Amino acid sequence: MKKVRGILLCAGIGVPSWYLGKLMPIIGGPVFAIVLGIIVALFLKDRVNLDEGIKFTSKKILQYAVILLGFGLNVQAILASGKESLPIIFSTIAVSLIVAYLIQRIFKIDKNVATLIGVGSSICGGSAIAAASTAIRAKDEEIAQSISVIFLFNVIAALIFPSLGEIFSMTDYSFGIFAGTAVNDTSSVTAAASAWDSIHNGNSLEVATIVKLTRTLAIIPITAFLSYSYSKKNKSEDDSSFNLLSIFPTFILFFLGAAITRSLFDIPVDILIILKQTSKFFIIMAMAAIGLNTNIVKLIKGGAKPIGLGLACWISIIMMSLLVQNLTGLAH
Repeated sequence: MKKVRGILLCAGIGVPSWYLGKLMPIIGGPVFAIVLGIIVALFLKDRVNLDEGIKFTSKKILQYAVILLGFGLNVQAILASGKESLPIIFSTIAVSLIVAYLIQRIFKIDKNVATLIGVGSSICGGSAIAAASTAIRAKDEEIAQSISVIFLFNVIAALIFPSLGEIFSMTDYSFGIFAGTAVNDTSSVTAAASAWDSIHNGNSLEVATIVKLTRTLAIIPITAFLSYSYSKKNKSEDDSSFNLLSIFPTFILFFLGAAITRSLFDIPVDILIILKQTSKFFIIMAMAAIGLNTNIVKLIKGGAKPIGLGLACWISIIMMSLLVQNLTGLAH
């Protein structure tokens, strides 16, 4: 019962954040939830009866959200439709992670923040950060900072990508691949593609969405690798209980199971919609909890380097996407 109050507080912040996200999708519910959580935290005097529920929401409910995301992935359909984009997806993920690693080492940026920004930039924004944060045991402030950086470049991408597409004389198909591989969050991918389609009376949205969902599958190997690396690094020498199960994030197995279930069985559309919306609301609740646990002063003081890292990852992804599109002939 001690958890209930904290969970209800996160849900209470989540409801207005959900509706604000619907009104302003370019910002999105998770960002509103973090901001509102930070504001509410400033007025909380007695947190003794709230902290356990807030912690449960930021960790466990976040994992449940990622598991439910799996029901939105028909693995067979995605791979069949998105296979042409795989070289671009692999190369953009690789370059983002490499850039994040190098800049983290050179400028001494917090390792967890750099990892989350690199993963969030290269795979699927907030969802990838949600999955990776559990694998590396990231602190709430590190998650909040990473989400904030990703949000910044989500907004910029949604605004400027249609213009970039025109500069490079892209077709609907090539712009769909460009948006799907070089914009990090699903909401911003759809915003950029929808803007392009409205300007050009085109049909890039379907291509962009399929490519984006194909990228999302990279959550599985990346999170497994991060969990393995974290566990190996933090294993004590006399820890005889260290085994494969202890180093693998169990919730990712459930995520994979959900995706396989979705691929093998004909689940009614109404149920899939409910699962998808529940997943989104759980993520918003978790971000509210993260906001409640965030020190705003530390967040602001540490902002410059992570933003620079996010910019470097984002630019490298854009350049790699354009390069591989041209090398593979997908640009035309």
